[in-house]
Amino acid sequence: MAPNKRPHRLRGALFLLAVALLSAAYPLVTAAPQQPSQRADEYRIRTDVNLVVLHATVLNERGHFVDNLKPEHFRILENGVEQKLEIFRREDIPVTVGLVIDNSGSMRAKRERVRSAALAFIEASNPNDEMFVVNFNDDYYLDLEKDFTNNIEDLREALERVDSRGSTALYDALIGSLDHLKKGTRDKRVLLLISDGDDNASRNSLERVMQEVQLSDALIYSIGLFADESRREIRKLRKILTEIAMMSGGLAFFPEGLHDVEAICLQIARDIRNQYTLAYYPTNRARDGTFRRVKVELRTPRSYGKLNVRTRTGYFAPKAEPAVGTAQ
Repeated sequence: MAPNKRPHRLRGALFLLAVALLSAAYPLVTAAPQQPSQRADEYRIRTDVNLVVLHATVLNERGHFVDNLKPEHFRILENGVEQKLEIFRREDIPVTVGLVIDNSGSMRAKRERVRSAALAFIEASNPNDEMFVVNFNDDYYLDLEKDFTNNIEDLREALERVDSRGSTALYDALIGSLDHLKKGTRDKRVLLLISDGDDNASRNSLERVMQEVQLSDALIYSIGLFADESRREIRKLRKILTEIAMMSGGLAFFPEGLHDVEAICLQIARDIRNQYTLAYYPTNRARDGTFRRVKVELRTPRSYGKLNVRTRTGYFAPKAEPAVGTAQ
């Protein structure tokens, strides 16, 4: 069913993206509510320009979430230098989520299964999440009447705006969606990308996408539905989606068939709701705009067995603004 209306385009925001990112170098917090109520706005964390925030997932050898760790079990390294953990939380907090769905011609036979899986993801998510839907082919569109919603019927309608045709502007859709996330009111931000092919219509490059992912604090989960491509092309596409996801602290999935997509979406929803929030003041206070590599290590007793921790790989430090009004 072709959409009757495209409420507004995301493209215009791209021209301002580079400027806006200079003032949003990394995610920051000062305090965490101890006993959050049911009001979503009470989960909001105030910003602090000196605090770096990480969202970390911890799994055991069987792939189960480990939710009983304490602050002393975590060690944070920035460029190899240990940092002092200042804030530690493990709560199911509301997030801002963007569903970025491929609507190109090659997705025509897959869209119904994908729509059903995306709805399952929505229903399994925190009811206080704020969400948006971007459908893309040659271009990309925000298919809601407003920027965000947690109304399932509104989201269902956006996902049903199917007119699978044209090419794949994957990179443009990702960059536009990352920019739209910044309008959200939640401190934790996520993109779920579902696509079945290589980008062949974007004005932006893969290098630009990688840069924007590093500049963003968003977790990115991707699902690649590859079937008709050559083995060489599939390897290339898997590498791209995996790098994008892992750089952000998310995951990439490559199901063998469409019947697996819903289970993967449910797994992603559980992953988002079972993460630790770790925050620290970096010992390197230089405002030099450089990329800082971050690593989280675990120091747990042997009784926990072998654990795996996943978070984003780093962030860009803020860059000092030039002095204003200095004498010539």
